[in-house]
Amino acid sequence: MTLPAMHPAFHDIAKRVNNWGRWGADDEIGTLNLITDEVVRQAATEVRSGRRVPLSLPLKEDGVQTGLIPGRVNPLHAMVQINQEIFGPGTVACSDDAVTMGLQAATHWDALTHVSHSGVLYNGRPAGTITAHGGARFSGIDKARHIVSRGVLLDVARAHGTARLDGAYAVTPEDLDAAEELAGTRVRAGDIVLVRTGQIQAYLAGDKHAYGYPSPGLSIRTPEWFHARDVAAVANDTLTFEIFPPEIEDLWLPVHALDLVEMGMLQGQNWNLEELSTACGEAGRYTFLLSAMPEPFVGATGTPVAPVAIL
Repeated sequence: MTLPAMHPAFHDIAKRVNNWGRWGADDEIGTLNLITDEVVRQAATEVRSGRRVPLSLPLKEDGVQTGLIPGRVNPLHAMVQINQEIFGPGTVACSDDAVTMGLQAATHWDALTHVSHSGVLYNGRPAGTITAHGGARFSGIDKARHIVSRGVLLDVARAHGTARLDGAYAVTPEDLDAAEELAGTRVRAGDIVLVRTGQIQAYLAGDKHAYGYPSPGLSIRTPEWFHARDVAAVANDTLTFEIFPPEIEDLWLPVHALDLVEMGMLQGQNWNLEELSTACGEAGRYTFLLSAMPEPFVGATGTPVAPVAIL
C-alpha cells in the first residue's frame, strides 16, 4: 500500500491545496472559516418558495453499512422504558429510547480528524492527539458549529444525461464544470457543494451491495477545483465519497487526505440528493439555503446529520 504523501501525484496536489496556517496556527475548523456572516446573509436570499427538502437517510438497523468498514455499525435501536409511570401509579407514563451506532453509519459529516496521513492531521497537528478515551483533542466535530450557508447542487448525473453514474466512475473537474453550467451559477467562496452521482438509488432500491462497491466518486483531481473556488464543505450521495476502488492503484483514500488533512474541508457522505435533484429541476435553479448542523459529539471524528435544503 502506498502512503499518500509518498506518491508524486498526491504530493504535488497537496502542496497546491494546503491551507495549514491560513487561518492561524490554532485554527480547528479549516474552510468553515469561509462561512462568514455576510455569506450567510446572502445565502438567506436563496429562499423563494420555502420548499424544504430533507437530505438524510432514515436511521435504521437495516442501514447502508454492509460490514465493508469495520466497526461502522448501523443504528441499533432499543426501548429502555415503555409507558412507565416513573413518578408513581396514575402519573404520566413515559417511553424512552437508546441507540448504538457508528457516528458515520448513515448520512454524516466527516470531521477534519477522520483521517490522517504520514502521522499528521489538519494544520500539522500530530495524529497521536486522537486518543481512545478523549477522542480528537483538536478539530473534533463539536468544533464545526453553525454549518449554514448557500448550498449548490452539482448534479453530475443529470449533466451526463443519466439518472445514475456507472460504478467506479471518477467525477472529474470537467464534470463539475458541466454540472456548474447546468446549475446556471458559479460556485463561490463559502458555498457548500453537493455532488450528485445518483448512486444512492441502489440503496433506496434495496441493493446495498451495489451501493457500496464499486462506487463512483470524486477523483483525486477534484480537491484543486474546490480549493480554487474556496468551497466551505462538500457532500455527496455515495458510501465512500471518492471513487472506489481507487483510480491510482494502491493509493487508498487520497481525496479524504487532500480534503480533510491538507485543505481542512469537511466531507459529507450518504446524503440523499434524489428529491433535491427533482426539486431543483422543477424550479430551474440549483442553489438554496442549506442547514446542515452537526450533532456536537465532543471529540468525535464524525457525526450523523439531518440536512435540509430550503428553496
